Amino acid sequence: MKGNFAAVALTVIGVIALAVNLDLIEFDLVTLLRKWWPMGLIVLGVALYFTPDGEQKKS
Repeated sequence: MKGNFAAVALTVIGVIALAVNLDLIEFDLVTLLRKWWPMGLIVLGVALYFTPDGEQKKS
């Protein structure tokens, strides 16, 4: 799952960067981060909750 997340995240970042460079969208990262930084904490918390533990008990 971690590999899939990284692939999707890199693809989305690349698409946004390309759209900004081609003047298709206007994107201000500083303004976005000022407004939406708590969402990063939420996503991190959910990701940590669903990450499996390293130790698995076998019955």
